[in-house]
Amino acid sequence: QVQLVSSGGGLVQAGGSLRVSCTASGRTYAMGWFRQAPGKEREFVAAINWSGTSTTYSDSVKGRFTISRDNAKHAMYLQMNSLKPEDTAAYYCAATVWVSNVVAVTGAEYDIWGQGTQVTVSS
Repeated sequence: QVQLVSSGGGLVQAGGSLRVSCTASGRTYAMGWFRQAPGKEREFVAAINWSGTSTTYSDSVKGRFTISRDNAKHAMYLQMNSLKPEDTAAYYCAATVWVSNVVAVTGAEYDIWGQGTQVTVSS
């Protein structure tokens, strides 16, 4: 019963930075970040494979966000720079427990989810 815990959200001004974290209670394989704003569907943000050698980003965050992981700590991170008001959302981390070294970019591919951490960017 691997569980994910996300943290690090907060309130920042436009142009600022935040780093959100996700810690798993055990080994995971593909990992990723999704976000959801009120009244909107969940949106893919970024994903990383088990070895950390391959990453994928949505067009809206490419060049501003960086995903990384530390398997020794069962942890994943999302460094968010040059934040915009449209980045405001609850950010959810996700992971798979099925063994692979692929990048997963759809929610249906993930087995477990964190509780979410709120990121609010003011104008």
